[in-house]
Amino acid sequence: MSEIKVASRYAKSLIDLAIENNALEESYNDMVLFEKVVDESPELEAILKNPIVPLDKKTGILNGIFADKAGKLTLTFFKTVVNKRRSAILFATAKQFVQQYNLIKGIVTADVTTASALSPAAKEEIVAIVKKELGAKQVIVNEKVNGKLIGGFILKVGDKQFDASIASGLSKLKKEFAQ
Repeated sequence: MSEIKVASRYAKSLIDLAIENNALEESYNDMVLFEKVVDESPELEAILKNPIVPLDKKTGILNGIFADKAGKLTLTFFKTVVNKRRSAILFATAKQFVQQYNLIKGIVTADVTTASALSPAAKEEIVAIVKKELGAKQVIVNEKVNGKLIGGFILKVGDKQFDASIASGLSKLKKEFAQ
């Protein structure tokens, strides 16, 4: 079974357990924190994925890092996953948890790449369009600046992409003239 599929199932289990214990928001914050810590520390991910490192050592490291930052449910979840010899998928599980949480809450992430920084008005307009088109309750805008676009923007939401950049338009025009 693929890592993503297994991680998705573990994430679903944690979400169900968190809902049952009225700790969904706390678990979400814990998973976001875990994702951030692992992103910033590739050594931690290497330890979790290494089958040679003893299970109690992995549990100890996770407890040492998250004991005062994460909830009891999350710490118990970490311990259970490690004891089942699945610590290698903890990072993927955290990512899946955040995705599933966002789906439940109607939160959509929009990646916007522009030639220069977005003005607050343009950002609000993008949020309004995405909310209207997708029926999202909340939109998180991840903004990237790429000077090679010349102007315009590229909007990516999930697996959909809308390219309204000048560079793209020029590239299409160039292809048409080449034919």
